[in-house]
Amino acid sequence: MNFRYVMGGCGLSCAAWGGWLLLQQPEPWRIAVWLGGAVVAHDGFVVPVVMAIAALVAVAGLRLHGVPRAALIVAGSLTAIALPPLLRPRGVANPTVLPLDYLRNWLLALAAIALFTLAHAGVRAVARRVGREGRRA
Repeated sequence: MNFRYVMGGCGLSCAAWGGWLLLQQPEPWRIAVWLGGAVVAHDGFVVPVVMAIAALVAVAGLRLHGVPRAALIVAGSLTAIALPPLLRPRGVANPTVLPLDYLRNWLLALAAIALFTLAHAGVRAVARRVGREGRRA
């Protein structure tokens, strides 16, 4: 129980420090609006999408435990991080600001996550099959 109090105190201290830093900004309301927008985007978009995916997975009868669940979490986090460069306006005044092909790189990263997940599932399936055949012999 003491650990909870220590962690709660650390969280409150960090929140107070962040609030103090926010008030030191020349236009703190702009940051507050941005943070409010992040909360609205999370609760209005991310949560419904995750819930819909979970419902579809449940209806399909799939069990997502371990590595497949972790792969979905990593893919979602990667997508959230990649959204600003992916949604940037085309034809910016300074082409060196975001010089890479972010869409291609994001798709390659998602493909790598999918391939590693499928490879892991394949290795586990082969190991189960070998284990069953070993028990029969």
